[in-house]
Amino acid sequence: MIRRLALAVGAAALLAVPATAAAAPKPSPAPPKAEVPNATVKVEPTGLSGGKATILDTVTAKGTVSPYVPGQFVEVTFYLNGQKVTSHHRVAVEQGPNETGTFESDVIVRAAGKYAVSAKHVATAALGGDSTVRKSWTVTFPNLNPGECTDVVGAFKTDLAKMGYVSGNGDCFTARLGREVLAYRKVNDMDRTKKAGAGLVGAVFAGKGGYHVKYPDAGEHAEVPLDKQVLVLVKNGKPFAIYPVSTGKPSTPTITGHYEFYRQEPGTNSEGMVDSFYWHNGYAVHGYAEVPNYAASHGCVRTFIADQPRIYESFHFGESIYVW
Repeated sequence: MIRRLALAVGAAALLAVPATAAAAPKPSPAPPKAEVPNATVKVEPTGLSGGKATILDTVTAKGTVSPYVPGQFVEVTFYLNGQKVTSHHRVAVEQGPNETGTFESDVIVRAAGKYAVSAKHVATAALGGDSTVRKSWTVTFPNLNPGECTDVVGAFKTDLAKMGYVSGNGDCFTARLGREVLAYRKVNDMDRTKKAGAGLVGAVFAGKGGYHVKYPDAGEHAEVPLDKQVLVLVKNGKPFAIYPVSTGKPSTPTITGHYEFYRQEPGTNSEGMVDSFYWHNGYAVHGYAEVPNYAASHGCVRTFIADQPRIYESFHFGESIYVW
C-alpha cells in the first residue's frame, strides 16, 4: 500500500513539471528604434561684391540646417589660402522658418589671399550628420590717399613696418607715410611717386616688397644701393628702417665701398646740411631741403629733413656703411 502511494505521488510530480514550465510568461519584444532624420547643411558668405570683400571687412557666413531639431550645433571653419584661420567654431542652430534651423558666424578679412568657409553638423542621437563644400571669396584693396584716416591705413602702416618701412603710428596717411611709400616704390623698381594704389596696398598686405639685405652678417650697419636711391638701416640681418634718399649726381658721384662713421655735426651748417654724420672725408648722410627722386647731390647721401633726426640718432661711431 505504501509503495503504491509513493508511485502515485512521483507520477503526479512528473506531470506537474511541464504544466509549470508552460505557465512561464514569454519576454516582450523590444520596441522599434526611433528613426533619426538626415541633416542637410548649407552655408554661404554674405556681404560680398562680385565674390570679393574689401580688406578689413567683416564677412558673415549664414547657413541652414534642415530639418530643425532643438539643441543642435554646427562647426564653422574659415580658411585663408587653404589654411585654417579659425579652429572649429561651434555655433548654435536657431529655429527658422519652414522647420529649418539657421546659424551665423563672422570673420574679419585681415590679409590678402583667398578665403573660404565650410560648415559641418556632427551626427547626434536626434539628427544625422552632414557637411558642406568650401565656399570661397577673394579680397580687394582700396587706393589710399594723403590725409585719409581709416583702419585700413593703420593696418597698411603696420604691415609696412614689418618690412622695415617705418611710417609712424596712427591711422592717417601722413607725409611720413608718403615718404615710406616712395621708399617702397624705389626698392621695388616702381614709379617713384608717393601714391599708394590698390595694387601696392595689396602687395603690402601680402607681405611682399621687402628689402633684401646684402650684408646680413655685418652686424648693425647701413646700406646704400645707389640704383635704388634708399638708405637702409640693418640690425640682426634685417632692415629696421628704410628711407628714400638722393645720392651723388653723375658729375659728382657718391663714393662706393665699405666705410665707418667717424664724425657728426648736429644742426644746420653753412651749406644747408642738417644733422650730418660723416663716413669718408666730406661725404656724409645729412638732411637737405631738396631730395629729388633721382641722384642729384654733390656726393653726399641726402635725406628728407623730417627723417634725418631719427637717422642721426640711429647711427653710431664706428658703425659700418656699405655703398655700391
